[in-house]
Amino acid sequence: MHKNIDQFDLTILTALEQDCAMTNAQLAQIVGLSTSQCSRRRAQLEADGVITGYHARLDPSVMGRSLQAVVRVNLVSHGDGHARKFGDLIARSSEISEAFAVSGDADYVLLVKCENLAAFSEFIHKTLLPFDTVGQVKSEIVLHALK
Repeated sequence: MHKNIDQFDLTILTALEQDCAMTNAQLAQIVGLSTSQCSRRRAQLEADGVITGYHARLDPSVMGRSLQAVVRVNLVSHGDGHARKFGDLIARSSEISEAFAVSGDADYVLLVKCENLAAFSEFIHKTLLPFDTVGQVKSEIVLHALK
C-alpha cells in the first residue's frame, strides 16, 4: 500500500471506484470530512498518481458489442520481438477492450467485444489466428457479467 494513504483516503478511493462521477460534497458526506478537505485529498491522490484516471463504463449492447469473450493467447515464442508485434496488434484491434500479459497457462488474456458470434468468429479466424506471432488461441464466451 502507498505509504501516505490513510483510512480517509481508502474510503475516498473505495467510493470513487464505485462511482467516479461523485461530487466532492457527496464524497465528503461518505468519508466524514468537509468538502474542502475531501477535495484536497482527492486532488493529492490524483497528483500522486494513485488515481490514474476516471472512466465511463458503457453498456456493450448499446455500443453494438453485445458479445463478450475472454480470449487466452500463447505466442509462438518469446523472442524476435514477438511480444512487441503482438502488442501492436492489440493496440490497433478495436475488438480488444482490455489486454493483460499474465503468468500461467497463457501469455495474454484479452477481453474481446464484438457485435455478434459471426463478428467474433471473423476476428478470431481473420485477425488473431493468422497473425505470425500467435501460436494458440482459446476462448470463452461471457454468458453474464457478475461484477
